[in-house]
Amino acid sequence: MSQTTSSDSPEQGEAQELTPEQKEEMASKLVERFAIWSGVAGLIPIPGVDIATVGGLQVQMLRRVSQIYDVPFADNRGKALVAAIAGAMIPATSGIGAASALKFVPVLGMLAAGFVMPVLSAGATYAIGKAFIQHFASGGTLLDFNPPDYREFIKAQKEAWDARRGKGGDQAAQSGSPEASSGAAATSS
Repeated sequence: MSQTTSSDSPEQGEAQELTPEQKEEMASKLVERFAIWSGVAGLIPIPGVDIATVGGLQVQMLRRVSQIYDVPFADNRGKALVAAIAGAMIPATSGIGAASALKFVPVLGMLAAGFVMPVLSAGATYAIGKAFIQHFASGGTLLDFNPPDYREFIKAQKEAWDARRGKGGDQAAQSGSPEASSGAAATSS
């Protein structure tokens, strides 16, 4: 893998030199990192602030993935897409809003939310990130992304994240290995 020199522009030099496989590997590692950060954000004890923080992380992840694939990013469009995906698909399958609301219940609600919210936040972030990797890799942009087209893909990616977490996912996340996620993406396409 060739590295760009410090005199090269990182935006232009890196994006043009990377192969599609290198872009996918880089983006997958980025998504895994943001998924973990979203899980940590799920531990924020204030209801609503946790969801806003996770949403902010998802928008930042989308910005960084779009840079890897050299796709123009607009803040408003990125926020709207993350909100559309989260609003249309994630709560129905994960219960992030309910887990956040549990934090209003003293002691027991906080404990329950402390166990549930990080897992749901990480899984949702991972699924959204993998959907955008697939979309950008196929030549898509933010303007032509249609969340309903990715409903089944996001569901499969969320299940892949849950399976990784239960079956050696910690080991794969620690090594930064995207093989598990790349295999899941290939089989669910």
